[in-house]
Amino acid sequence: TWKWVVGPMFLYLCERLVRFWRSQQKVVITKVVIHPFKTIELQMMKKGFKMEVGQYIFVKCPAVSKLEWHPFTLTSAPEEDYFSIHVRIVGDWTEGLFNACGCDKQEFQEAWKLPKIAVDGPFGTASEDVFHYETVMLVGAGIGVTPFASVLKSVWYKYCHDATNLKLKKIYFYWLCRDTHAFEWFADLLQSLEAQMQERNNADFLSYNIYLTGWDETQATHFVVHHEEEKDVITGLKQKTLYGRPNWENEFKTIAGKHPGSRIGVFLCGPEGLADTLNKQSISNSEADPRGVHFIFNKENF
Repeated sequence: TWKWVVGPMFLYLCERLVRFWRSQQKVVITKVVIHPFKTIELQMMKKGFKMEVGQYIFVKCPAVSKLEWHPFTLTSAPEEDYFSIHVRIVGDWTEGLFNACGCDKQEFQEAWKLPKIAVDGPFGTASEDVFHYETVMLVGAGIGVTPFASVLKSVWYKYCHDATNLKLKKIYFYWLCRDTHAFEWFADLLQSLEAQMQERNNADFLSYNIYLTGWDETQATHFVVHHEEEKDVITGLKQKTLYGRPNWENEFKTIAGKHPGSRIGVFLCGPEGLADTLNKQSISNSEADPRGVHFIFNKENF
């Protein structure tokens, strides 16, 4: 038995040693931003840290727990001089981090009072391949929208710097959310992108649809009254919020009709059930002819 055990144990010990070495590297919290509904954004810097879009890191805060490591998706872009994560306060550890950062206090928090943070990573995900396609579908469910914050930021930086060499020409973005609690911080990013794209006369570069899946008809009716207003009353975006769930078959057929003969990347960060649906639609809407349209499915489950 020991012959079979010694190899994996050696690799495990090597991984633990690498994580310990990484955890000793200094990480500086440069900014803590409090978003509505107990969501905080930590902006950090670390010497030699390099990331790609959609990657994630493991975070340890010794002030909260000396042993616990928790994974968080990076919400910053590689072009920015810091890396950031968004943390929703939903448990004991995140509550402890919230308090350790002084977010429960009204007065301004001095930088030297912020807790020490250990970071391991970054680690790759399927979202890194988004720039390999001319057309992509990005589907985020709930907090699964976080990797696409990094993607959309990076796309915008690349677009502003050298749009002619950017292979990606069209983004279809879908965000499915049960309630409005997660809208605040991400809607700000979409508003900024929407305004900047219009300034450059390329508003069609990004098409997005936001779906509220947890609302019933009586709740939705109140906002339908304001549907004719210029901006959506929930998100402040020009694109109106939709209610219920998208008809994926219609969405895939519409996109396939607009981009004949293309390889379209489908990227999901969401639950397994939605992954099965999108995978089936990607297969059924791809043509047998190699010159026809093909949907390439990539998933990241939580």
